[in-house]
Amino acid sequence: MKAFAPKVFSVWRATDMTASTFPVTGDALGGHDVGVKAPDSQRFYMPGEHHPENGTLLGFWLYLLSDCLIFAVLFAVYAVVGRGYAAGPSGMELFDLPLVALNTSMLLLSSITYGFAMLEMQRRRVKPVIAWLAVTGVLGCIFTGITMYEFAHLIHEGAVPQRSAFLSAFFTLVGTHALHVIFGILWLVVLMVQVGRGGLIAENRRRLMCLSMFWHFLDVIWIGVFTFVYLMGSLP
Repeated sequence: MKAFAPKVFSVWRATDMTASTFPVTGDALGGHDVGVKAPDSQRFYMPGEHHPENGTLLGFWLYLLSDCLIFAVLFAVYAVVGRGYAAGPSGMELFDLPLVALNTSMLLLSSITYGFAMLEMQRRRVKPVIAWLAVTGVLGCIFTGITMYEFAHLIHEGAVPQRSAFLSAFFTLVGTHALHVIFGILWLVVLMVQVGRGGLIAENRRRLMCLSMFWHFLDVIWIGVFTFVYLMGSLP
């Protein structure tokens, strides 16, 4: 039997004249090299997996690196102007370390509960995953609430951002972190709905993994804030 080499023809889309190629064998054309119009359902079809393996995780790592740059800049600014009190109050006068320590424990505990959710995800147990995500969200809300209370208390005492360079850098750094936590809580609620409706399919497991990296990243940043801003700022 005579074998025919694959032939390739192009289909041009009228709107932008983009060519799509399709292999066609001589057997399919009866041994003749003639132009064949592909069916509309296959004209722009690319066989194979459209989603690159680990592509989402790689992209999310790049996002986290960009977030690292943002916080690195904020830490650098605070390091430069953190002692610029402009005859105003200092961190030693303003910071309530027991309250901040309680706030820190809430965020660190939420990281542990999210880890429990990931362990349940490995066991393919939907309800425990949702339950641990809910606990994580509650702890995140407590952390955010305490941060907002601290901000309100400082403003009530007259320590507003425009009072000094120190307060401007403080509110910007801590406020940016709190904003990230709020976004993380919203993302967590959306994931709870998606897991409840779709189960622990591959897509939802990938989303849970991305949120896990984001949440633990916020914990690491907050440890830096607690040490560099609050503890060192309380020194005379």
